Amino acid sequence: MTDPEENESPHSSLASSEVGLVVPRDFVCAQPFTFKSGQTLPGFTLRYETYGSLNATRDNAVLICHALSGDHHCAGAHAADDRKPGWWNNLIGPGKAVDTNRFFVVCANVLGGCVGSSGPSSVNPATGQPYGISFPFVTILDMVRSQKLLLDYLGVASVHAVIGGSMGGMTALLFAIEFPAFTRRVLAMATTSRESAQAIAFNEVGRQAIMQDPDWNHGDYPKGGGPRVGLAIARMMAHITYVSDASMDRKFGRRKKNPANGEAYNFDVQFEVESYLRHQGQAFINRFDANSYLYITRALDQFDLAHAYGSLEAAFAPVQAECLVVGFTSDWLFPPEQNRQIALALLRAGKSASYAELSTDLGHDSFLLESEELYALVRAFLERHESAAVDFSI
Repeated sequence: MTDPEENESPHSSLASSEVGLVVPRDFVCAQPFTFKSGQTLPGFTLRYETYGSLNATRDNAVLICHALSGDHHCAGAHAADDRKPGWWNNLIGPGKAVDTNRFFVVCANVLGGCVGSSGPSSVNPATGQPYGISFPFVTILDMVRSQKLLLDYLGVASVHAVIGGSMGGMTALLFAIEFPAFTRRVLAMATTSRESAQAIAFNEVGRQAIMQDPDWNHGDYPKGGGPRVGLAIARMMAHITYVSDASMDRKFGRRKKNPANGEAYNFDVQFEVESYLRHQGQAFINRFDANSYLYITRALDQFDLAHAYGSLEAAFAPVQAECLVVGFTSDWLFPPEQNRQIALALLRAGKSASYAELSTDLGHDSFLLESEELYALVRAFLERHESAAVDFSI
């Protein structure tokens, strides 16, 4: 295991409410790691970023867990002219809802990912070639256990909170189950205790788009190559599930890309929404590995707390953390009732839990977008005293 390094100081030209310039680090675990499947790696790497400082008692850490297509870069910038900050930069920073003046924030690219962490695109030391689909199957539990090793390495005695949306919410819940004494708060948003048949179906269509692309070649393809068409289609279809009909209609409606062309009787791009989806697909293939997409979507499909532990109440029996679950009214991928079910099961298990439902028309991705109401909710949950009784329900 390598030594942890401190963050770079924020760049003086960046706003005071930003964490500034950040440098990703690599946690290299040289010890064998056994996956839930029983398969083993001789070691693994997690790429991560940290913001803020660990306090003397080593208990002010906040772990941020990313969603399917996210990564470790959730705040700050990698260069002074970086026009695209971290994916949750609106939430994390000095004075923000997750205040880096108070908290030591950690975010890692998941095991099985493709942005610096060990995954299918990593080189197998035994062959000198990428693992491809010989990489061990990954579950949410494997992601949690590997990130706990990272936190141990960073010297974290306990986490003040684990926060995540979508897949990140699954990760946060499982952290509280697997490491109850270590996890003091959990904030899970736009998530579920198990993937529905519809969600599994969407994931399978995406996987088939990839695997039916001849360039997938059973997972054996060169870096920069592979099933780019299939991966782009998978991303296009998945992106539709992240938004809502109302938000798509407001943003695009039936506006034509080239209105002057009139009625075009061909299959070229005619509507702005078509152009947008193609852009999303093309942007995705330049930053994501197709095999990682297969692995992570399968990990999502297999997540089922009630099945794994016998019931949701049994799953939550070990939990000691205070929990807040947040649903969004327009989320049709992991709808409000699935989030509410988690909070109710926690309460039935005798745990300290609250549920909040925010009214939005932005769809599943509402947890990523700017919302003063959400910021206030997160801040109140993180900063209130443990003994204070606050009703977060909306």
